[in-house]
Amino acid sequence: MWDGTLLSIHIAERASADMVELAEAALVAGVGIEGDRYATGRGFYSHNPHENRQVTLIEVETLEAVARDAGIVMHAHESRRNLTTRGVPLNHLVGQEFRVGETVLFGGRLNVPCKYLDELLGRPLFNPLRNRSGLNCRIVRGGVIRPGDPIRPL
Repeated sequence: MWDGTLLSIHIAERASADMVELAEAALVAGVGIEGDRYATGRGFYSHNPHENRQVTLIEVETLEAVARDAGIVMHAHESRRNLTTRGVPLNHLVGQEFRVGETVLFGGRLNVPCKYLDELLGRPLFNPLRNRSGLNCRIVRGGVIRPGDPIRPL
């Protein structure tokens, strides 16, 4: 059994805009994170909406591994993912429901690295992020989340 923690929350108001760190965020079931580009339809992939792309997660362990293995430093906000976790096996949560604080998420599919991130950051991250680029999720039960909230399986 694992027991993880939410480290940080980031949103962007539109595609390519800087990610902003939040002290708390409202997750709206079936929609996304209040104020985020995908909740408002202004994200890079909004032209191809999918219910399992309401919130995205990445493991801080991935960011640490990319720095160690590829020598590329990437901060949480640069990953373009909404939630940064510690101690959560994201790749194992596809098809599973899990709690983040008071909310419930469904792990819809693994996130696939894209050349858009390479272009946006000016760093070759496509290959270092292969098979560990995070998890795209659906919000099953909304609520407010904060850094430090526990993340647990259901």
